[in-house]
Amino acid sequence: MKNSLKNYYLSSIFTTLGIIAFAIVLIHPSSFAASNKGSKFGGVQVGTITYSYRSLPDQSLNAVLNYVVQSGLSSVELMGDVAERFAGIPASKDPVVIRNWRTTVSMDKFKEIKKLFKSKGVKINILKLGDKSWSDAEIDYAFNACKAVGAVGLTMEISEEAAKRMEPFAEKHKLYVIFHNHGQPGDPNFSFDKVLALGSMLRLNLDAGHYFGATGLNPCRLIERLHDRIISLHIKDKTGPKAADPNKNQSFGKGETPVVEILQLIQKNKWPITCDIELEYPVPAESDAVKEVAKCVAYCKAALVTK
Repeated sequence: MKNSLKNYYLSSIFTTLGIIAFAIVLIHPSSFAASNKGSKFGGVQVGTITYSYRSLPDQSLNAVLNYVVQSGLSSVELMGDVAERFAGIPASKDPVVIRNWRTTVSMDKFKEIKKLFKSKGVKINILKLGDKSWSDAEIDYAFNACKAVGAVGLTMEISEEAAKRMEPFAEKHKLYVIFHNHGQPGDPNFSFDKVLALGSMLRLNLDAGHYFGATGLNPCRLIERLHDRIISLHIKDKTGPKAADPNKNQSFGKGETPVVEILQLIQKNKWPITCDIELEYPVPAESDAVKEVAKCVAYCKAALVTK
């Protein structure tokens, strides 16, 4: 009799817990969206750079991860400052203090970052960390952190100087250095080819919006020519240099950047290039960064998925 009552109460408790868990899923379905569905549309992986959420007050790693999931995404370019804060970087402006921390810190917290993102179905594709001005030991630290979070490489601003500095470390660590552009392509003396020629482990994190805004040229032609050296694209919509309001960030579909053509080019050729949304247009007062990134995701999906 006692065992029967015990079993009855245990059964009741488990049933109640199951109902509560189901209710939580109903209340917060967005927290499970990305891990269940992912954000590979028509064979093209769509992600975001976590810089897109910079306007939101909570910039902790767990908050940023939740923003990504709520936006419906399953891959990211992770900003280094978010990762380093989680790993315990000192709140100091003293470069010696920061250098000492970077060159002695354990990789355990960075490994934990990988596990946290994986638990939500999010892959860290690229880590934005490092600079050509860093010491050798700090650059080694950046590559070790990159490896710990499971990224394919580090991204930083493009220049020939940075390529010469970083290439030996990329070869040493067997990870890519993935260079990002802003307005440099608008300079007639600038050349992607000169940078890429400086090492076999050098790649591009091509910002298609900045490229178009600075040059007015269709990014598709550059992507076609250099696709095997491109790891990821930053997807944004901008006006061109000859527009009435030149080189201006716009909500997706409102600018002149051929966003749909770019996405469909990647899709048609089945190139393994990640397309990362970068939210740079002003967030409307009635909205927030999570909602706006989700709108950008829907725009990209519509371009890639035919019913």
